[in-house]
Amino acid sequence: MLPGKKTIIVLTKLMVSAGLIVLIARDFDLSSLKADLLAVKLHMLALAMLLLCAQTFALCNRWILILRTMGVSLDWLAGWRILLASAWFNQVLPSGGEAVRIWMLRRHGIQWSLTLSSIIADRFIGLLALGFLILAGMPILISRIHDDVLLFAVVGIVAAAYFGAIVLIMLNRLPARVTAVLPVRIVQFAMLLEAPLLARAGRKALFGSAIVVHLLTVTACYALAIGLDAGLSVLDAFVLVPLVIMAAAVPLSIGGWGIREGAMVGALGLVGIAPDKALAISILFGLGNLMVGVIGGAVWLLAPERATYTAEQDDAAAPLHQR
Repeated sequence: MLPGKKTIIVLTKLMVSAGLIVLIARDFDLSSLKADLLAVKLHMLALAMLLLCAQTFALCNRWILILRTMGVSLDWLAGWRILLASAWFNQVLPSGGEAVRIWMLRRHGIQWSLTLSSIIADRFIGLLALGFLILAGMPILISRIHDDVLLFAVVGIVAAAYFGAIVLIMLNRLPARVTAVLPVRIVQFAMLLEAPLLARAGRKALFGSAIVVHLLTVTACYALAIGLDAGLSVLDAFVLVPLVIMAAAVPLSIGGWGIREGAMVGALGLVGIAPDKALAISILFGLGNLMVGVIGGAVWLLAPERATYTAEQDDAAAPLHQR
């Protein structure tokens, strides 16, 4: 990707995050929000932070299981170190974490195609696991969402994700004359996901790990809600927080900032959680992720794979940025 184009993407995402935060904040009493943030119970804040740190282990496990389906053996500690380092770059650069993961994997002698495949599969399987949680909570969600358009949008997004997975799995079974007329990128994408989606060995562990990743996010948000006396129930957290995760995953802002806050206020508002409490939960959650990123930055500085990370090395990972 050209440097100018990358700069435009970064600035656009930065403006989206800043614009959304300003739009949300203008309707709030900032002094009240500040009081909520300072009044959070420290032991629950520490618990949420611990859960976010534990999530890095679950993320690493999911990624290593994906690599194994592709025939790649990566030392667990090395995988965790790479994942933590990427967490820092995800906080400061769009897709920067994925570029670092690719580069650090290459330092272990793993082929470009396999590194790229593992990261795309990691994202996609994470989305499928998130869809599973949303579907599991759908009977309760229906009673919470009274806007038919919003409910239809949620169901449509989840259904599209699973339909897409089924199509990708079946794509390699179609006659060559059919796949020949399909866009090359779709065929390439299916090939990248084929190994982890079709693997029999370890498939339950893989999807179980993917679900645990999201449950840790839900639990961290619930812990913050308790710390703020927000009145959020366990059941409502399980049903509504996955919707926030889904919204924040849309790659239109820096680190999900702005989108996550708006989604959290809207989702928790469905069960009567005060907007300032919901916003405080989201901000504290985002700061928790930022702290994990800072730890990852320290890991990056000490990582044995690290050399001088130049612009040329970043450009070598350009195919990922272009997706």
